[in-house]
Amino acid sequence: MSAARDTFDYLIVGAGPAGCLLANRLSADPANQVLLLEAGGRDNYPWIHIPVGYLYCIGNPRTDWCFDTDAVPGLDGRALKYPRGKVLGGCSSINGMIYMRGQARDYDQWAAAGNLGWSWQELLPLFRGMEDHFAGASALHGAGGEWRVERQRLSWALLDSFREAAAQTGIASVEDFNGGDNEGCGYFQVNQRGGVRWNASKGFLRGVLQRPNLTVLTGAEAQRVLLEQGRARALLVRVDGQVRRFEARREIVLSAGAIGSPCLLQRSGIGSRALLERLGIGVAHELPGVGGNLQDHLQLRLIYKVSGVPTLNQIAGSLWGKLGMGLRYLFDRSGPLSMAPSQLGAFARSDPQQPSANLEYHVQPLSLDRFGEPLHAFPAFTASVCDLRPHSRGTVQIRSADPGLAPSIQPNYLGDPRDLKVAADAIRLTRRIVAQPALAPFQPEEYKPGPDYRSEEDLHRAAAAIGTTIFHPAGTCRMGQDRESVVDAELRVHGIPGLRIADASIMPSLTSGNTCSPVLVIAEKAAQMMLADQKRQARPQELGTAVGKAEEKIGA
Repeated sequence: MSAARDTFDYLIVGAGPAGCLLANRLSADPANQVLLLEAGGRDNYPWIHIPVGYLYCIGNPRTDWCFDTDAVPGLDGRALKYPRGKVLGGCSSINGMIYMRGQARDYDQWAAAGNLGWSWQELLPLFRGMEDHFAGASALHGAGGEWRVERQRLSWALLDSFREAAAQTGIASVEDFNGGDNEGCGYFQVNQRGGVRWNASKGFLRGVLQRPNLTVLTGAEAQRVLLEQGRARALLVRVDGQVRRFEARREIVLSAGAIGSPCLLQRSGIGSRALLERLGIGVAHELPGVGGNLQDHLQLRLIYKVSGVPTLNQIAGSLWGKLGMGLRYLFDRSGPLSMAPSQLGAFARSDPQQPSANLEYHVQPLSLDRFGEPLHAFPAFTASVCDLRPHSRGTVQIRSADPGLAPSIQPNYLGDPRDLKVAADAIRLTRRIVAQPALAPFQPEEYKPGPDYRSEEDLHRAAAAIGTTIFHPAGTCRMGQDRESVVDAELRVHGIPGLRIADASIMPSLTSGNTCSPVLVIAEKAAQMMLADQKRQARPQELGTAVGKAEEKIGA
């Protein structure tokens, strides 16, 4: 994993899901010299691969950038931990492993806004092509691809009862959330293989590391994009304490995520003139939308105490329980250590006027105050519910040109009154589900936010008190054609030849669900467009060579 040269055809910043896939696809042509840069280290930390190990990866500087938000007015001035993967595989090495595409209408709306080629029907073959689905190939799913999808390896009586309660509320049971309309309730499918996390590094990178035309550098943090005569030509990268310059013969691709990509642009003098001038950074290219349009799914974690049914709180709360969990995982890779953070999911409408499901539930047979803290001593479950289509918009802005200084992240949760209404409706819907007969034997008792929150104003205060990120930031370099957009429909940065972005930052609007697999399809489409451009650019040269040879032959 070391670079012997400083000039490549393609430079890729960030070895998260998008970067791993792009490195795979672009290096498939042995004529392309590809450099993949990752600021973090290798994904050889054992807790990455044991599914429950996300508890030891989030908030750990070995695997996480450990960002914090600014104080958020809509959350009573609280600042939140804001995890982002800093390791090979990126967020796919620390996330919840949930396989989720979103809804067809998400992508159709992107296309309807003028982003041609991004409709559901156009992207479905890409989802299928990269997929290795446990059920095999079908009209909706693929087999033999790099992105492994499996059923979860355990179930819980409590979650089964929640699913039945959801059905009693009118939320039908479903088996697959990935057919274009995810409304319903069921167990999530997960990116695992045999009870072990399947991250993007395993799926797309490990099998091609032997390619002589692919170089992967870890511990390599991109500092700036360098423009020459308006074109992106090179990157300044800190590697092993030294700043090196890497040049791109063809293109530079930013896949550093919804936080990293806009920050790298801003440090390069690409962004809002007001911000760049305030920080004393020269304006290399004005793009006012860089770092704007930040969207995220705010989750409200409602916790219910129960009795007479097992939860992870009791099992993990005893020495014998922990020993049993460990032995079960060692024996057949099952049991609680094989758990995704959320096992049961549900997609529902906060009110009947919603055109499709606008709420996502992550239901867990456990409870804790926040990630990184111990499980509660009492038996309980958590029904986390998030607004899939928030109207609030935030910002990501660097604080200085120094890459070592963390950026200002202001998600502006609940800043739009429409989001407050959805939050209140979501709490009311959760209470209706929990009040159904299917859960009555377990005597659920609301612990958070608590039954005293009843009125609309009370529920707004409850959302502000318990709301937190579910780790899906997007939109900060959005795709479009207007003045506030950053990339076009081919993900080329407006006005800067040789520079593209392929990650969650390009989403015009959030997908209706977890974002890892949508990021992979963004990268797949980016790779196809880049290789098509490369082929088109080669044709005039090939034609010129052919004409020259013909002339030589005629002259002879």
